[in-house]
Amino acid sequence: MMDVRLVNIGFGNIVSVNRIIAIVSPESAPIKRIINEARERGMLVDATYGRRTRAVVVMDSDHVILSAVQPETVANRLVHKEALSKEEVTR
Repeated sequence: MMDVRLVNIGFGNIVSVNRIIAIVSPESAPIKRIINEARERGMLVDATYGRRTRAVVVMDSDHVILSAVQPETVANRLVHKEALSKEEVTR
C-alpha cells in the first residue's frame, strides 16, 4: 500500500507530496512559459486566492499549481512533516 503524504501549500490547499516534481519561484521566463502553457492546456490550478504568486508547484500529472506561499515555506513544511513521520515510525 502506498503511503499518501500531503502538504499544505497555503489557504488550506493541500497537495500530494508523492506527486510533486518541483517547487520553484515564478520569476524566470521558462517558468512563466510553463505557467502559460499549463493555462492553455487547462492544467493550471490557481490556489493563490487572488494574491501574488510566490511558488509554482509542478506535478507529475502535468498540472501546475500556483501558490501564494514562498517555495522555501512549502519545502520546510515537507521536511518538517517528513521528520515527524520518521519520528512516529521509531516509536
